[in-house]
Amino acid sequence: MDDGNEEVHVNTDRARGGATPHMTRYILAISLALIIVIFAVIVWSGT
Repeated sequence: MDDGNEEVHVNTDRARGGATPHMTRYILAISLALIIVIFAVIVWSGT
């Protein structure tokens, strides 16, 4: 039985538990740009 006082060393790949594709940063950048454009259109149109 584990007493909970021992240090557990896990390498980075196992700690993440999955792949980290770079596509996520592109989705974030594109969505941020779209939000800025949409807000600019709303402000410009005066609605």
